[in-house]
Amino acid sequence: MKRRFLLDTGPLVALLNRSDRYHAWAAEQWTEADAPLLSCEAVVAEACHLLRSCPGGGAAVVELVRRGAIALPFALAEESAAVARLLDRYADLPMSLADACLVRMAETLGCSVMTIDADFRVYRIHGRRVIPTRMPE
Repeated sequence: MKRRFLLDTGPLVALLNRSDRYHAWAAEQWTEADAPLLSCEAVVAEACHLLRSCPGGGAAVVELVRRGAIALPFALAEESAAVARLLDRYADLPMSLADACLVRMAETLGCSVMTIDADFRVYRIHGRRVIPTRMPE
């Protein structure tokens, strides 16, 4: 059964970089997820930055958005107060903007987060609830 996921930077980079240690895992997850995967512009920016040394990497990220394989329903301007609270709450980690946006999306959309980032085991939604995640073992 396919499921709707929030897409973090790590699996996106791994999918597009065949030499990434999580490439096979990311490719498998992509086929098991319901399209489109949901994400935010901060994740897209991080992925483009991390893939800058891979030929065509940034363009491949943008192409996934253009084709509708990744949807970007998050509006930071509308969620800026909640995101700022999350960044403040998790400043000791420190939490990235992309992570804060995904945590807020998990709160509002109720989706699991596809990630390789162990910090998602620490983050909480609605103050106390564990965020459902899909991570490699």
